Amino acid sequence: MSNIKKIGLSVLVLALLFGGYIIYGSFINPKSPRDTVTFEKDDLTLVIDYSRPFKKERLIFGEEADHALVPYGKYWRLGANFATTLESNTEISFAGRKLDAGKYRVYAVPEDDHWVITLNSEFGSFGYTEPDYDEDIMSVNIASAQIMNAVEQFTIDFVEGENSLSLRFQWDTTSVSLPIN
Repeated sequence: MSNIKKIGLSVLVLALLFGGYIIYGSFINPKSPRDTVTFEKDDLTLVIDYSRPFKKERLIFGEEADHALVPYGKYWRLGANFATTLESNTEISFAGRKLDAGKYRVYAVPEDDHWVITLNSEFGSFGYTEPDYDEDIMSVNIASAQIMNAVEQFTIDFVEGENSLSLRFQWDTTSVSLPIN
């Protein structure tokens, strides 16, 4: 076998190993497992698709200088891996603003006492890259709250009250609830 063939074969094997590692880590056994949360009532169906990272004794929210995983004032994809999406089958009120039925990328810019949560028409992409901000549909400021018991794994859920519905984000000792009608 010639040296060129050996080199080519070696490069091919390395590329296959690297590709297999990426596929395994992202899809088969991700460190931040993917989850889907669905809310159904009457004619309304809401679906959140996101990945759920773990705290693992890290500083989650804080200053960049303190090496926070999610620094204040910076883009965060609301999870890990692929961009978080929200899909609604009907028009809803999203924090008091009209939102047409459809599928949207959801991301946040956390601050110490509030988050700016944004819906963007660009979805289906890997969440590590920032979205095209020209595709933003709306942004809302929502107060954040401190909770007593730390949440180890990032969690998004729907909380239904007697006459209300909220989309809730919780991780570490921070909770944010966004009203939906």
